[in-house]
Amino acid sequence: MRRLAWFSPIPPSTSGIAAYSAELLPLLVARGHSIDTFTESDAADFVWKHRRRPYDLTVFQMGNAQCHDYMWAYLFRYPGLAVLHDAQLHQARALFLTKRWKPRREDYLAELRANHPEAPEDAGELVAAGLGGSLYHHWPLVRLVIESSRMSVVHNARLRDALRDTHPRAKVAAIEMGVRDPIAGGPGASEDPSVLGWRTAVRSRLGLPVDAILLTAFGGITPEKRIGPLIRALSAVVERHPRLHFMLVGSAATHYDVLEDAARWGVADRVHVTGFVSDDELPSYLRASDMCACLRWPTNRETSASWLRCIAAGRVTITTDLAHLADIPTLDPRGWRALDTITPKRDPVAISIDLLDEEHSLQLALERLATDTSLRERIG
Repeated sequence: MRRLAWFSPIPPSTSGIAAYSAELLPLLVARGHSIDTFTESDAADFVWKHRRRPYDLTVFQMGNAQCHDYMWAYLFRYPGLAVLHDAQLHQARALFLTKRWKPRREDYLAELRANHPEAPEDAGELVAAGLGGSLYHHWPLVRLVIESSRMSVVHNARLRDALRDTHPRAKVAAIEMGVRDPIAGGPGASEDPSVLGWRTAVRSRLGLPVDAILLTAFGGITPEKRIGPLIRALSAVVERHPRLHFMLVGSAATHYDVLEDAARWGVADRVHVTGFVSDDELPSYLRASDMCACLRWPTNRETSASWLRCIAAGRVTITTDLAHLADIPTLDPRGWRALDTITPKRDPVAISIDLLDEEHSLQLALERLATDTSLRERIG
């Protein structure tokens, strides 16, 4: 039996990685592992527990978000397995060192130099002044994490290969992310005759027509989820497809007013924001959806568990055509041709949007999916 120290946010944290850990931990325990979880509130207990009876492995679920800040105090002193959910950690780390608690500007600049000795000296000054922008992605601040860990894991092979090329001394592996079907076997599952009742209940709660064609985006409502282009695409096609509605299931961002954006484009009556919903409620919103938008740009080259859950639930998804996802078979709405890098060709599992033709391609996707029930069912 292996004893694992598992550093990760855990529900009730609203982090997607918290939900991922909550699904994965019972499976590991069932395989005979003994696991102690360490969150921000109790991580200090790790030191005395490890000293009294050393763990076989420390596991750090690392992401580019504030809820992972506490892990850095243990990551280098107790190296183990670093699971990188994002391929850049610069943004969260810079905010922690320069903005939160007592600013540690010199520590941040030293850490940037250690990770990226090739970076111009002024780059760190710009980030420390709050002007990071695309600099976060250009200098991702993962070198020390990867090279000090016993092994690092990412969730797709292309990212693994890129990190191996950049950090040849490090051990980097790829483990495909798996999620359980979020609606299988529960009340309202597809084989359940009451499924219509579940769809109707959610739609009624939001004031939606029962026969609405419902596009849904799950997760935090931020510009990076391409909500703005989706709203503009909806505005362009809604006159021809009056049953189309757009539901956003997640917490609103403080720096983006989605309802104001919807009003600007004349679709305020078509955009519905639920706010944060619990994992227990999530299946109801998936059942109520006809299609799901899982777009992302800029990207941290992450693998979206939210996207995988939509696919697992049998919903057709619209995603961004990104380099690290090139091995996933998709449909291009410009001509509806299959895109696949693998031979023999496989059935598409999503509709992909070229960033250089984003709004036009989104319009094409919505036009077709609004009326083609068979395509929605086939891709879902």
